[in-house]
Amino acid sequence: MSGTGAAFQETSAQPRTEAVPFSHLSLEIGHLYMEDFAEGPERLYHHFTSVRPWVEAARASVPALPDGKRSRVSTCFLIDDYFSRLATPAELLPPLLKAAERAGLTIDYLARESGCACTDPKRPERGGLAEAVLNRLVETPPPGSRGFRPPLGQIGWLSNGRRAPDRRTTAALNTAAAWQPPSETGARGHSVFVDVELWDEHTGSRVWSCAFLAAVWQLARLGLLRDKGSAVLTPTAWDAAAFPEDWDALPPLLRLNPSAAHFAAYYTCSVLPSRFLPVEHAVRVILEQTHVDAGAQAQVVARAAAEKFTVPEGVVERTSYVFPPGL
Repeated sequence: MSGTGAAFQETSAQPRTEAVPFSHLSLEIGHLYMEDFAEGPERLYHHFTSVRPWVEAARASVPALPDGKRSRVSTCFLIDDYFSRLATPAELLPPLLKAAERAGLTIDYLARESGCACTDPKRPERGGLAEAVLNRLVETPPPGSRGFRPPLGQIGWLSNGRRAPDRRTTAALNTAAAWQPPSETGARGHSVFVDVELWDEHTGSRVWSCAFLAAVWQLARLGLLRDKGSAVLTPTAWDAAAFPEDWDALPPLLRLNPSAAHFAAYYTCSVLPSRFLPVEHAVRVILEQTHVDAGAQAQVVARAAAEKFTVPEGVVERTSYVFPPGL
């Protein structure tokens, strides 16, 4: 007796995608290196006074909501404790918050860049957000690709098109005409080819690049990161009187303002120094080739639709930047 077979699976075997609340805009008002902090409080104050007009403009740019409802905007600040730790949280964070307040700004959420690499530094063997996002990268093969380049997971480089050939044929040794330039996939007219380094291992262990960690940071702000269905890099309320002496004693993401709007948002805007422009270009290349969690993406679409708030399908289209002059 023959017939079609049916496979049954208990619903409990399928991980449920945890929902997260959303603001309309996540507004990043700074991402500074440790050497910036070393210049003192006035350097921090200059940063925030330069940022403030653009912060106000970004707030005003949020589309009007139905029924006159007020838009939800939260601010965040990413601090580099991954590549260097020149000072302790107890020494560094109070002057930072004071400089922001002096400039008329409030930091709702404070994130540690090391949290974008590994959420549990005491147990690095468990991997972390960077490793999880790496596993979600789907390299887009450019037209005419022959596949002789080693895979992304081995070399740690991701591009937005076709690289120049790195193997010479016998014919290529005899004529310069055999060389081909790199080309951007989907270029409009001329190519802007980018080859992004995701990590290196020169020190004997994997060190994630600034661009890759910034891409993880964007995905976190967009509410698209999950671990077996569970939300990750969620805010921890911080109401202690003082900050600790050890960075690893701080949760990866702090909610400093009890009345802040939600951390995750439908859109992100980052107001950054112009030196971050090439980094953020690389971030967009990474996001364009990241297969985001389908359940998380579906929740974004459903939540936005319920609010009658338009959200584009593409992740990249939900990110924006401001690079103020003189910052």
